[in-house]
Amino acid sequence: MTLGEFLDFCSNDPSLILFYFLCLPLTAFLAALFGKGEGHISPWKYLYAVLMYLACVPGIFAITLNVYTFLFERKSIMDLNIYSQILPVIIMILTLAIIRKNVRFEQIPGFDKLGGLLIVIGGVITAMWFLDKTHIVVFSYMPVYMVFVILIVMFILVRFGVKKLFA
Repeated sequence: MTLGEFLDFCSNDPSLILFYFLCLPLTAFLAALFGKGEGHISPWKYLYAVLMYLACVPGIFAITLNVYTFLFERKSIMDLNIYSQILPVIIMILTLAIIRKNVRFEQIPGFDKLGGLLIVIGGVITAMWFLDKTHIVVFSYMPVYMVFVILIVMFILVRFGVKKLFA
């Protein structure tokens, strides 16, 4: 099964996806309601960490899929899949907003890893876009030092992201 087939399968029967994505903000809301002011204490902060990862991993994947679709495949915004490209981003934002009302993100274990993941994904997509847009012919017109500066900056961003992701 390919990724496209999986996304089509999920779109054809969205009941499980809707259930999953509706449970995330509902659980965050209930946790904020029952653990009001105690979000930094041990059982609540781990629940928030799990909710954050369950919401952010599909959301980050959807954002990455959207960027790839628009930059590389040049598809129209009207062709977006609601269940796999829009809903995860909305639920991620909603869940993080609910969690943020009860606890600071710095107090949630593993929150800094998501920032590192975003930097790595952003650096890789930027490098792929740069390599896609600049053909060999363009390198001959660009000064050599500029190519090296761009590559070094992208390497530093990816290195910083990996360091933040695994540190």
